[in-house]
Amino acid sequence: MLAMELGAEYVDIEFKVADKFMRLLSGKKPENCKLIVSSHNYENTPSVEELANLVAQIQATGADIVKIATTATEIVDVARMFQILVQCQVPIIGLVMNDRGFISRVLCPKYGGYLTFGSLEKGKESAAAQPTVADLINVYSIKQIGPDTRVFGIIGKPVGHSKSPILHNEAFRSVGFNAVYVPFLVDDLAKFLNTYSSPDFAGFSCTIPHKEAAVRCCDEVDPIARDIGAVNTMVRRSDGKLVGYNTDYVGAISAIEDGIRASQPTDPSTSPLAGRLFVVIGAGGAGKALAYGAKEKGARVVIANRTFARAQELANLIGGPALTLADLENYHPEEGMILANTTAIGMHPNVNETPLSKQALKSYAVVFDAVYTPKETRLLREAAECGATVVSGLEMFIRQAMGQFEHFTGMPVNDNKFRSITSSLDNPNTMKPRL
Repeated sequence: MLAMELGAEYVDIEFKVADKFMRLLSGKKPENCKLIVSSHNYENTPSVEELANLVAQIQATGADIVKIATTATEIVDVARMFQILVQCQVPIIGLVMNDRGFISRVLCPKYGGYLTFGSLEKGKESAAAQPTVADLINVYSIKQIGPDTRVFGIIGKPVGHSKSPILHNEAFRSVGFNAVYVPFLVDDLAKFLNTYSSPDFAGFSCTIPHKEAAVRCCDEVDPIARDIGAVNTMVRRSDGKLVGYNTDYVGAISAIEDGIRASQPTDPSTSPLAGRLFVVIGAGGAGKALAYGAKEKGARVVIANRTFARAQELANLIGGPALTLADLENYHPEEGMILANTTAIGMHPNVNETPLSKQALKSYAVVFDAVYTPKETRLLREAAECGATVVSGLEMFIRQAMGQFEHFTGMPVNDNKFRSITSSLDNPNTMKPRL
């Protein structure tokens, strides 16, 4: 009441005490003040029917603006909130809390949400997974999101570390493409794709651990992606069908080739991987892409994995030997080998971890790490200290993202422009502010 007397434009009252508050006001609410009446559910997100009933109950208190905040147990819960936002005939704020509900905070204007919340700085959030105001405006361009905005994003678990939203949103903006790219924290890929199946959800990047499941979830799969057995890019065609591609293998292999050419004398007529012993750590989606690409270039591929059965499965597919990580410590049949880590070992926040000891790294002439957060992992740092040519996962990330951009937009990628955008990835604050 004091806030109202002092001229606050909005006052937010908890639904449970709204009737008492209205009686206390006894019709004396200032004309220039809007009353938000809020309901918070910290357990789950109810059914659409229950949410609609709740909207009616809140509206009956005399609220100018209805506010409902629920909790996501999985990302598909957010779809029910989007449905309520679209159907509601009164001003409504509808948010779903925690990491799995993050998209509700960014996409609410697309579905008619009255407003969203952002913290003034990182670490000062009033709720878990709340973005900063700067990210909402500068990364997600929330003021430009409307009903016609197409939605893209990265599907993963975990996914909060990904720099893809910074990169793709800036790339979309640079060509005037009306789209937003968000992180999707997904537990069950098939369930997610079945829920968010409208044409508005136009394409997805796919990362750990969903790249192999993505092959089974697509309506059509590009032949190379099918041979690899992993999809990292999904595009929804105009007929509604999902088509899967793999841009990882070109991104990673070309990055390694260029890294070798820049540091060692090579024959320009053949791949610098031809005839070389190429050791892949990891047998997941990225491991399959690297193994496939290296074999295509004429390398002799070895698969090493923590679980030997998984290593053996991939090794049988590409026609090479399989090792455990323990075996790899003493594996040095020849000099000049190439090592490619495709696991998440060493990724932030576990920056002190490495898949291979420094002693074992002495046998390798070239070391690539698919991890790009941090840009210099412990593996790359120690490999460089041993005299190896090192290739950062950031280079693979940039190149595979270029391929994704072309699939998403149907536009040719401008290499220089794309690289100028990626120069800000290590420090998003250097991006041009639009506050």
